[in-house]
Amino acid sequence: MADYANDVLVDTDWVQQHLTDDSIRIVEVDENPALYAEAHIPGAIGFDWKKDLQDPVKRDFLGPEEFGRLFGGRGISNDHTVVLYGDRNNWFAAYTYWYLKYYGHDNVKLMNGPREKWISEGRPTSTELPSFEATTFNAQPGDDSIRARREEVLAKLESDTALVDVRAPAEYSGELIAMAGYEQEGAQRAGHIPGAASVPWAQAVKEDGTFKSADELRELYTNKGVVNGDKPIIAYCRIGERSAHTWFVLHELLGQGDVKNYDGSWTEWGNLVNVPIEKDV
Repeated sequence: MADYANDVLVDTDWVQQHLTDDSIRIVEVDENPALYAEAHIPGAIGFDWKKDLQDPVKRDFLGPEEFGRLFGGRGISNDHTVVLYGDRNNWFAAYTYWYLKYYGHDNVKLMNGPREKWISEGRPTSTELPSFEATTFNAQPGDDSIRARREEVLAKLESDTALVDVRAPAEYSGELIAMAGYEQEGAQRAGHIPGAASVPWAQAVKEDGTFKSADELRELYTNKGVVNGDKPIIAYCRIGERSAHTWFVLHELLGQGDVKNYDGSWTEWGNLVNVPIEKDV
């Protein structure tokens, strides 16, 4: 994996060799949290992205103190290397990676391939819940250099910032407000943010969910005008999980310096009053 800009991936074989390494905490975060109970990597800690990682009242993620209590309470300290994986080719695993980076935990890796790859390779699974002793996890103040908010996106519409919409083409074009089954996370209006390039997140991975080579990825995003020297980039999707996957590709694998994830994404933008929207129906 030396062709990537940063050492942020581990393969399934590496994970299996480190199952009993106490300096590592393996964490599964799925779009469908019920999958964790069915089978998970032995010793893996399971987080429910909605119940555990989101504020229970407002639409936002946890503050630094709550985030620290959550991770410390599950046995994850600042000294641990966190290895993340999940379903949907690591949608929410990548989101949790970005979340950890936002709160200053740099000692984090993403498994190159989702839980389906691990299972298809016949690797060991378990239904037992790990029981690690509670410890201390100190979250740093949020790093806004990797998180975009709506005011910033609106202010940059006339700038040289590259916007990349990573949703499905039908969502981008305005034919579809939300994917089937996710209507509760939809918006009043369909379409895309003006000037955004359409590069669906799944174009960055191969059939088994592992990432394409650095050369293939750079060609993909360069051809769409997203990667252009040091041009700033803002990625978005519906609620920020697919765009966190693209943020990981652009920032961590390709080494683009100024990349932000707009986690308000289309659920927020498509419900705002008097903001510009484009359609390509």
